[in-house]
Amino acid sequence: MPNSNRFSASHGSVFFLRCLQKLLFNRYVIFYLLLFGYTQYVEYLGGLKGGKVFFHQYLDRWLILYLYWYLNAIVRPSRWQPFLAAAPIFLAYIGQDIYYSLLGKVFRFIELTEAAELFNVIALKYLLLIILAGAIPLFGFLYTINYRRVAVIVLGCLPLVFLVGFVELYPEAALQAFKKVGREVINWSDGIPVEQNGRFAMLWYREAERKIAVAKTDLFRDRQVYEKEAGQRVEWLKEKGSKRDVHVVVMESFVDPTLFKGATYTKDPAHPDYRKLFGNKLGFSVSPVFGGKTSQAEFEVLCGVPAFQELGGVEFNSFSGVSAYCLPGILGLAGYRTIASNSFKPTFFNAVNAYEGIGFGEMYFPKEYTGDSSSYLSTGDTTGEMYMFDGVLFNQNLQFIKDAVSDEDAPPLFNYVLTMYGHLPHVLNKDKRPNVLKLVSRFRDPQLERVANQFFYRSQAVADYVKKLIDIDKNSLIIIVSDHLPPLQGQTTYQKLGYLDNREDSIHLNRILIIEDGKVKKYTLIHHYDVPKIILNYLTKGEYCRGKTCGFVENKFIQDRATMHDQYLRLMAHAIQ
Repeated sequence: MPNSNRFSASHGSVFFLRCLQKLLFNRYVIFYLLLFGYTQYVEYLGGLKGGKVFFHQYLDRWLILYLYWYLNAIVRPSRWQPFLAAAPIFLAYIGQDIYYSLLGKVFRFIELTEAAELFNVIALKYLLLIILAGAIPLFGFLYTINYRRVAVIVLGCLPLVFLVGFVELYPEAALQAFKKVGREVINWSDGIPVEQNGRFAMLWYREAERKIAVAKTDLFRDRQVYEKEAGQRVEWLKEKGSKRDVHVVVMESFVDPTLFKGATYTKDPAHPDYRKLFGNKLGFSVSPVFGGKTSQAEFEVLCGVPAFQELGGVEFNSFSGVSAYCLPGILGLAGYRTIASNSFKPTFFNAVNAYEGIGFGEMYFPKEYTGDSSSYLSTGDTTGEMYMFDGVLFNQNLQFIKDAVSDEDAPPLFNYVLTMYGHLPHVLNKDKRPNVLKLVSRFRDPQLERVANQFFYRSQAVADYVKKLIDIDKNSLIIIVSDHLPPLQGQTTYQKLGYLDNREDSIHLNRILIIEDGKVKKYTLIHHYDVPKIILNYLTKGEYCRGKTCGFVENKFIQDRATMHDQYLRLMAHAIQ
């Protein structure tokens, strides 16, 4: 009897170990762990986050396991079957990650339409590398499919067909379903939603967004007429334009702390150089946003229409890279060298696609974020501050512009710069930029005190940049505008401390600085989307506003946002194609 018990226990242990072995060492677990290791390695190389983050992508988890089961089911049994079934999935991951690494943007289905163009311009050695690394495994997989298993091939792919059809035919329902089961899709980053939800899940999400946008703008899509009108604007600008350089800087949360009526400071937050340069000629512009969504401000400043945010998210996220003929695009066709210098990551609000569609011929991001050694930008030391300091960015841009204008035969410039230093959490490196003042007020907001200290150094950097830029390129237009006000402790701070005395819509009023031919100029209150009008009117010596409604010329603020709705939809109709 004891021997029998020992035998039963031993037999049970063996059975348990065999079950455990099958559970832990089957092809599905190994496949998933290999994919986990791959994503961890991609993160190590500077790509999208992986590893532990990959385990939280539960939408992708079930999709890739289903795909792996299906591919195993249709491939002929052999010792290579697990590897051949895994090949298409790994290639899909690798392809998206290479795209992200090379271009700094997340791949979307619509960009498959650009494949032919890519093969036309890619160097032969890279084309051969793509064929060897991708096409050979894929053809190996296709060759080993058991095409006699028609029922398995057809029935097994039905869930995938259903998913694709659901997204393509019912995009609004697909988007709502995703929002119920997926993780939150933040609008300021193209990369983080992928890290939270997975590469495949976000492919479907972005495609559903695109389909909704396409349907909403369908009535406004008239490409031939649109391009003809853009060509007419180009020819008019060539004839009337002065070909002078234009410099536009959009500054992250460049709030003037002295505009809070209920706040005083132990020292003037504005640097003496800033006060001396601008005096009482500091203007205001109405931003479309408060507290965040920088790209909304960029969109208005560069495209000249209000950012209604009606296409499923911020406008930049809908841009596909197709020419939308915003101001930089028109200037570029008129002979300008159009340059965008962004101090943050290229995935920030789909910046690469958006800048391409807007019309920039050159884009520069800090090499620390892209690995692109050819970029002239470097963040410098961001220890304790997170973001590239304005002065560091400005000094590099000044040298770049100095080199660009040194050749008398060089084309005129449209120099666009986006700063990021004023972003949350508004911290300073006390060794480099120690506190110079304290906030005195009944309502305490430590964040406002940090913002005021930052403003002292930021205003100094602005004054230094403008003075040096005038020395380099005096006969030019310089516009510096804040994207939006920082959130601080919410709107409570603005109300309690009386920002602009709590006048109507005060939380959307931002500083704008304008320098024409070396002289500071103050206009009446404008919208961010009036900036292109100011630029075109300057370049044509007032010709642009003759016969048009330009409130800034008559020193009037015009509430024309609602009247520009169709113009907005028409522009977006061609930006998302």
